[in-house]
Amino acid sequence: MSNVSKVSVATKRLLLGRPFRSDRLGHTLLPKRIALPVFASDAMSSVAYAPQEIFLVLSVAGLSALAFTPWVALAVAVVMVVVVASYRQNVHAYPSGGGDYEVATVNLGPNAGLTVGSALLVDYILTVAVSISSAAENIGSAIPFVSQHKVWFCVAAIVLLAAVNLRGIKESGSVLAIPTYAFIIGVLLMLVWGFIEIFILDEPIQSETANFTIRAEQDHLVGIAFVFLIARAFSSGCAALTGVEAISNGVPAFRKPKSRNAASTLFMLGAFSIVLLLGIVLLAQQIGAKYVMNPAQDLIGAPEGYQQKAMIAQLAHAVFDSFTPGFYFVATATALILMLAANTAFNGFPVLGSVLAQDRYLPRQLHTRGDRLAFSNGIVFLALVAIIFVVAFGAEVTKLIQLYIVGVFVSFTLSQTGMVRHWTRHLRTETDPRARRKMMQSRVINSIGLVMTATVLIVVLLTKFTAGAWIAILAMVCLFVLMKLIHHHYATVQRELERQEEDVVLPSRTHSIVLVSTLHLATKRAVLYARATRPDVLEAITVNVDDRDTRKLVSQWEASDITVPLKVIASPYREITRPVIEYVRRVRRESPRDVITVFIPEYVVGHWWEQILHNQSALRLKGRLLFEPGVMVTSVPWQLTSSDRLKNRDLAYTAPGDTRRALGGDPDRR
Repeated sequence: MSNVSKVSVATKRLLLGRPFRSDRLGHTLLPKRIALPVFASDAMSSVAYAPQEIFLVLSVAGLSALAFTPWVALAVAVVMVVVVASYRQNVHAYPSGGGDYEVATVNLGPNAGLTVGSALLVDYILTVAVSISSAAENIGSAIPFVSQHKVWFCVAAIVLLAAVNLRGIKESGSVLAIPTYAFIIGVLLMLVWGFIEIFILDEPIQSETANFTIRAEQDHLVGIAFVFLIARAFSSGCAALTGVEAISNGVPAFRKPKSRNAASTLFMLGAFSIVLLLGIVLLAQQIGAKYVMNPAQDLIGAPEGYQQKAMIAQLAHAVFDSFTPGFYFVATATALILMLAANTAFNGFPVLGSVLAQDRYLPRQLHTRGDRLAFSNGIVFLALVAIIFVVAFGAEVTKLIQLYIVGVFVSFTLSQTGMVRHWTRHLRTETDPRARRKMMQSRVINSIGLVMTATVLIVVLLTKFTAGAWIAILAMVCLFVLMKLIHHHYATVQRELERQEEDVVLPSRTHSIVLVSTLHLATKRAVLYARATRPDVLEAITVNVDDRDTRKLVSQWEASDITVPLKVIASPYREITRPVIEYVRRVRRESPRDVITVFIPEYVVGHWWEQILHNQSALRLKGRLLFEPGVMVTSVPWQLTSSDRLKNRDLAYTAPGDTRRALGGDPDRR
């Protein structure tokens, strides 16, 4: 093995680890303590930026509008309770891992399922972009260097996270567990201690922005305009619900009993998220925290050059004012979980992509597991597209979040519609009173979920469409059309290959043709191999592009011990490909039931630049012959000495030199 190959393999093993056998798939299944950080980190980490976005939107109308933040947060919490309860029904009814896509496809039809699939794929991409960008913002609150280079920090973080996931789902879950639980514990301690200081110890604490006032951009908002602002704040706060659907897509990754463990994890996700969301909003209001779009202009009383901290960083700084390690613990845990929250998408996107690929809506490569039994192609694709979004939007959370959550509420709504139809269909045939009662309860839960998520979807579309949500909708439409085209292609190919008339008539004879340019060992091997196939007709042909070389070849051929006849094809314009194609077509017309096999000698080389110097005519000819009906093309490889450097790249390969030495001598490498 060459030094380059050794370094390549060693680097791959260092980054990804040793490959897993397919029969070890069961060992990668997750217990609940690991499944929670794997699938719920996105939903729980959303509370780090969802409250901040509520404050940001309401700040447009000035300080008085901030009084509505608890009510907006409470509305978001109510929606989350309903959605979590609804999805607990989903994981029990459809534990196969298709999630919303399967629910919509089975109950509403393929187009509805494909709509859900396209919406979720886009939303997973945005989950990575938003989470990583928010992490950069939080880290930038403490480290100015990160704030000044947010885009590069985000790109590096996405690449690192993709590499971790390529090592396997269980390994990435183990990496996630510590920061996820650290975030939950850290924020809970911050909230508990903050409320103890305020309500029990009667020691009022203030945020660093408490004494600042807000310059309202639209302080005259009344009536419908103000309701619209509240609705927009609500839609931004609903970002806290993202990631709930990931568990329904990832049920197969749980240990048995899969659906029960998934439902329990879903309950824990909802409980933690609601407590953290409401706690952060209430504490932020108590200590006077503020968050605006442009602190230099909108914060009156802020010192010159003031750098606005993320909302959760403001809370930690105020609560742990006399205990600096507490502030850094919360800030670090928040930054880590925001960065690693994208892991939910790195687990959900590849699984959904695999399901869609299995149904022939996406390329089959997305259905293939990599060395570590993860869907490697899906992980790499997700990372690349997320990087494009981060770069395009400058890693700005406020810009990216406008594109966000549209897809997830599209899937929520269609999924709940499908579940209502699912229970209705089963109630028509179910006769057991106890089972019917349980089904009716489930249908009520999913009906409430349908009404709630459809309402939120309408609010999101009305408040976010012109602010950037149209980009996400356009991406969903384009992806939907692309998947339909891919499915059409696969269906067309399948119908074509299933036709029987092509196999009714067997070939009457085989007619073999060996292409010859020079008489050397590579040509002799091609002739010997062609003879070994025992064709009915065997001939060699050469194209006359130079009279002197052709006469020399014919003379050498006649003087050799080769008994195969050599035909010379004229080429007035010194072409090679067209005369050969025309000759093959002529033979085909004369004997339509014959199968023609064309043997092409071809060099195997060890350097990329050698490929440029050799095989060009052979490649062009092969490419044209493949389109000729009734013609088979066979490459006869001849390994040049330079190929020895790669012969041990894969131990499953036969050493090229063994075959070459069977004929003896060195090739003529003119």
